[in-house]
Amino acid sequence: MAWDPRIERLLDRYPALRAVGSTPLVPVDIFRDELPEVEVSAKMESLNPGGSLKDRPVVRMLLGALADGRLAPGKTVLDSSSGNAGIAYAMVGRLIGHPVEIVVPDNASVERRKRMLAHGARLVFTDALQGYDEALREVRRRWEADPGRYFFCDQYSNADNWRAHYETTAAEILEQTGGRLTHVVLGVGTGGTLTGVGRRLKEHDPRIRLVCIVPDAFPGIEGLKPLGSPGDIVPAILDERLIDERVPVTADEAHAMCVRLARAGFFVGQSSGAYLAGVERVARRERRGRFITLFNDLGERYFSTRLWD
Repeated sequence: MAWDPRIERLLDRYPALRAVGSTPLVPVDIFRDELPEVEVSAKMESLNPGGSLKDRPVVRMLLGALADGRLAPGKTVLDSSSGNAGIAYAMVGRLIGHPVEIVVPDNASVERRKRMLAHGARLVFTDALQGYDEALREVRRRWEADPGRYFFCDQYSNADNWRAHYETTAAEILEQTGGRLTHVVLGVGTGGTLTGVGRRLKEHDPRIRLVCIVPDAFPGIEGLKPLGSPGDIVPAILDERLIDERVPVTADEAHAMCVRLARAGFFVGQSSGAYLAGVERVARRERRGRFITLFNDLGERYFSTRLWD
């Protein structure tokens, strides 16, 4: 795996961050008996040191900001997060010596809150009933009130977000599959994964179909945006032209798939269950193909939620 040369140079200064990326791609065979001509594999992103996919873009965004001087000495890293990016910010911020402040909806799981606090991050909570977009509005209010104090990383608009997935996640997928895949199934949180992975894979083979999971608006799927209402904040870095198909998945469907995966030995969070539910829906229609998806984090992050009740 090769990062941008600026990032590579800084990784020599912070070698612990070289543990980010190079995750395995593993077969997921739970549909094999019913769909023998369908191959499904998932990237095990929980094996990143922060426990999720979000380590990749946070490393790229913060080291990129260090490289060009936007993250100056003494500045506090500021952003919003439903949890996994917040953990990555807290962990990477501690390693590079910058304080971190995260605006979090107050329904974020206890496990993720404790991990952020363990790394020394300061948490600011917003009302979950106002949706995740309220956290986006609050983080911008805080930055505009004191821009000299903060480096506002703004993962929804930061191009280093999607570049991390273009340079690493997608490059690894191509290497691990030999470039042989027909579908990739992802969702939209910040838009970085879909945009970066989609661009790289479609440059390799425009016939690869990019399937986007669309959660219901309520109760929703933690970490994924529905983007179904006129007032929804659409991430600036999201390139919707890459999407070939949108597949709706409910929270109950995601939950049921998480339980099914646990019985098969994969213990994953709700967004990963939603992705695989989308894989199943498209695979049952197509009856054949090589499907790639991501297991974004581990189920342990959701013990305090209804996911495992």
